[in-house]
Amino acid sequence: MAEDTSETAAAKTPDELALELTKFIAHTTGYGKGTPTAGFSGKGTGARSPEEYADALLELFNRCRSVVRKDPK
Repeated sequence: MAEDTSETAAAKTPDELALELTKFIAHTTGYGKGTPTAGFSGKGTGARSPEEYADALLELFNRCRSVVRKDPK
């Protein structure tokens, strides 16, 4: 059976939309991964720890959630 995508898209909560937006931004821009460099770079040059990366993604999610929940004018 084919699933009606318009129905499932309309049923998403603001948090689900914010999560989708977060995933899109993080994936397409490499958000939170640190400064990109060419070639080999050691651990200490711009690489972030897993905790810093998680904090950056949570910050991005909170920013996306505030945008999604904003009332249109």
